[in-house]
Amino acid sequence: MKIDRLIGIITVLQNNKKVTAPYLAKKFEVSRRTINRDIEDICKAGIPIVTTQGNDGGISIMEGFKLDTTIFTTEELEAILVGLKSFDSVSAHSASHKLIHKISPNRPTLMSLADSISIDLSSHYKDSLAPKIAQLREAIQQKRVVMFHYYYKKGEDDKKIEPYQIVFQWSSWYVFGFCLKKREFRLYKLNRLWDLQTTEEEFIQREVPEEFLDFNRHIPDNYEITVVFDSSEKYRLIEEYCFGCFREMEDGKLLFKRGFTNIDVAIDWFLGFGDRAEILEPIEMRTLIKEKIQKMSERYQF
Repeated sequence: MKIDRLIGIITVLQNNKKVTAPYLAKKFEVSRRTINRDIEDICKAGIPIVTTQGNDGGISIMEGFKLDTTIFTTEELEAILVGLKSFDSVSAHSASHKLIHKISPNRPTLMSLADSISIDLSSHYKDSLAPKIAQLREAIQQKRVVMFHYYYKKGEDDKKIEPYQIVFQWSSWYVFGFCLKKREFRLYKLNRLWDLQTTEEEFIQREVPEEFLDFNRHIPDNYEITVVFDSSEKYRLIEEYCFGCFREMEDGKLLFKRGFTNIDVAIDWFLGFGDRAEILEPIEMRTLIKEKIQKMSERYQF
């Protein structure tokens, strides 16, 4: 990742009077051309870098430029490492261990501090998620169109998109891009996406309207339902929708009002509570649930 390489270069320059571009290229396993671009980015960030030619030449921070202690405090590096460690859970390679080795070999306790927080973004799907994320990241960087087979409630279809961004939201991974068939920006869930292929077709990234980057708009909550739950379900409502999402009634039952994407999503969620909940509104949902229960009952008749 570029950000951990920039952090590493800054730290190396702080700890050494002067280093060469070949040394940095070898240390961070990139080309000299990449190091030169990184140095330009560091200068743009406000850190004055000096490069000199000749036998005693190299790269250094401008003499007289001082920071209070280091570019990053232990607490700041710890936060960076926690973030990298969480990404390690869906990556084939560990970015956090490589970073700590490169920029802070004399701070052996730093990794143990970061180990106090564990974030697994892969759930049960690391074996399938990690390759998809790596392939999509490369396609995004190279600006290449991808193809895949996609499964959704209405069926399945082959998709062809310009990938713009990998998104982790609502406890799941998605790719955001421009669908060449529908001619619109869309989110696709990675667990429903299979047979991923990167094509040779390149694309010029389109300007994405600001409202499309508000990913919550892709899953609206305009379908409001009113439900009464048994008190035994309090823990589930708090877990899923936080404390205060219901009103406790005189008989101890819980009155819950919430918006969902559509009636199908609301019904699927509601049925998971079995006989411990009753839908009050809307009436159409009560009718559909009654029909579903009758069909379920018919399946179990002997």
